[in-house]
Amino acid sequence: MSSYTQLGYHCGNLTHPSDILIRVSMTAILGISAFYHDSAAALLVDGEIVAAAQEERFSRIKHDPSFPNRSIEYCLQHAKLSTKDLDFVCFSEKPLRKFERLLETYLAFAPSGYRSFRLAIPTWLKQKLHVPKVIRQALPGCHHRPVFIDHHQSHAASAFFPSPFEEAAILTIDGVGEWSTTCMGIGKGNTIHLFKELRFPHSLGLLYSAFTYYAGFRVNSGEYKLMGLAPYGEPRFCDLILKHLVEVKSDGSIRLDMSYFNYCQGLTMTSEKFHKLFGGKPRTPDSPISQRDMDLAASIQKVTEEICLQMARTAHKLYPSKNLVMAGGVALNCVSNGRILREGPFDQIWIQPAAGDAGGALGAASFVWHQLLERPRVLQSPDGQAGSLLGPAFDDSQIAETLKSQSAEFIKCDSDEELCERIAKLLSEQMVVGWFQGRMEFGPRALGARSILGDARNPKMQSVMNLKIKFRESFRPFAPIVLKEKASRYFQWNDKHESPYMLMVAPVRNELRHEPDREQPLRGLDKLNQNRSTLPAVTHVDFSSRLQTVDQFRNPLLHQLLVSFDKLTECPVLINTSFNVRGEPIVCTPEQAYQCFMATDIDVLAIGRFILLKSEQSSSSSSQLREQYLGRFQLD
Repeated sequence: MSSYTQLGYHCGNLTHPSDILIRVSMTAILGISAFYHDSAAALLVDGEIVAAAQEERFSRIKHDPSFPNRSIEYCLQHAKLSTKDLDFVCFSEKPLRKFERLLETYLAFAPSGYRSFRLAIPTWLKQKLHVPKVIRQALPGCHHRPVFIDHHQSHAASAFFPSPFEEAAILTIDGVGEWSTTCMGIGKGNTIHLFKELRFPHSLGLLYSAFTYYAGFRVNSGEYKLMGLAPYGEPRFCDLILKHLVEVKSDGSIRLDMSYFNYCQGLTMTSEKFHKLFGGKPRTPDSPISQRDMDLAASIQKVTEEICLQMARTAHKLYPSKNLVMAGGVALNCVSNGRILREGPFDQIWIQPAAGDAGGALGAASFVWHQLLERPRVLQSPDGQAGSLLGPAFDDSQIAETLKSQSAEFIKCDSDEELCERIAKLLSEQMVVGWFQGRMEFGPRALGARSILGDARNPKMQSVMNLKIKFRESFRPFAPIVLKEKASRYFQWNDKHESPYMLMVAPVRNELRHEPDREQPLRGLDKLNQNRSTLPAVTHVDFSSRLQTVDQFRNPLLHQLLVSFDKLTECPVLINTSFNVRGEPIVCTPEQAYQCFMATDIDVLAIGRFILLKSEQSSSSSSQLREQYLGRFQLD
């Protein structure tokens, strides 16, 4: 029997669209996500996504959970609106229902959860239960009652409404919202309907996070490290996981044995029983990574992929569409997404770029516009997300002012064509380039607006970037950006598909691979020493790549750069990683870009139409900035 239950329809504080008064001239809707992790704000004006950003980019606190005052300020300033111009303010979950779940859970485990209860309750009583008051204080002049949207309804709306599909199956998977941990449904036209849910504490997201914690990484931010570590190991613990930790039903629903976990009642994810099962305590952060850690990562990744694949098949049975849309934190697992695309029943998949909690702000606002106000949805090509380039931009005069204030040495290009040709040549000479262009990305990935770029053909580039620029673990892979029209020449990729938001993994083509010439294959992190393909810097140890296809519609300047590089080298592929160092959010402003450039071993900064060479900058300024800049961030 299925473990999914029926999911009721909830409209927040609104009972019917007729309850709402709308200005004829314009409707401005502000969506907010806050108080767990990755808080954000998004603004829709007459249904168009005008602006969206995470609070961390402004506060410089990674995964900042606080109320997104700065993000709201940016959204309103970008649209040239004031708080008085807002027609609706919506919140991406229902705090009272979440508090209900919290209390029921603590009561179920009492008295063992008292310590966790004692730490959690003050925050709820002081802030999280008073979201309407917090919103009123943050938005003076806005007297509208906030609309509260179910958390997974927000995820689903963020996945379907910006998608290019008239109709699609919907799958949302995360840790937990109010009670839901997984939801399935359908989207048609301007409505979504979720009709199946999996409920807390049985959660695929929390199962994966438990292994993230056990492997020594930070929960809610280190899951992608676990995914990157998995190919170094062997999935030898799969049977143990499936026998003891999780029962997987035929429809993909799961049931966890909670005696192995501690997240309901304690301050850790795993219990002593979990530790005994896998032979020891959790790895201490920053301690050496063992083969056991790698094998555990490989095992939970494989289990997760199989569950996600079965969930997708169930969603297709419930609603046999050729299209699937996804959101929720687990939808950021691009390895799993790649398998769903290759092996699942859907022809096309579209995933919300800000699939985690940040995207809930956008989803809540979209839900109000389309579903509650019953406004029509006009499909946009290639989608309605605008490349997810929804954050702040800075013009050349602002950039020049910053560079002059830093006494920087630079040249200015006369055109985008000249900029791309110059940068392509520097990249071909094995320079590492900080690329700061246009509007900042919304979501966790750098998509070619706040990026560090390098030549994917250089076998040393991965280690150089990891250790000398990003200051992060050497095992972490880098993603390729590739011209969409040439992706199938380098990767096992169907030309009808696209991966514009770096949310799919695809294998490198067989003929480009370098198979290891060894009788005894390398194990663990020793695999890093293998030259695996003609694109070694972006080929992971299992011959996979986290793919970003670049088209001229979403990001024309990045497309032009790749065309210029291809003309020069006959290779339309570059490394793309986020413009930041370990422990720091992606840079937002020209000043932050300059500081990161000077504090690291980045060779070139391309910021607007300006080009800076590290060799021409003051060495004393570089040393001073390096010490000041890196000292501000905890390298976790």
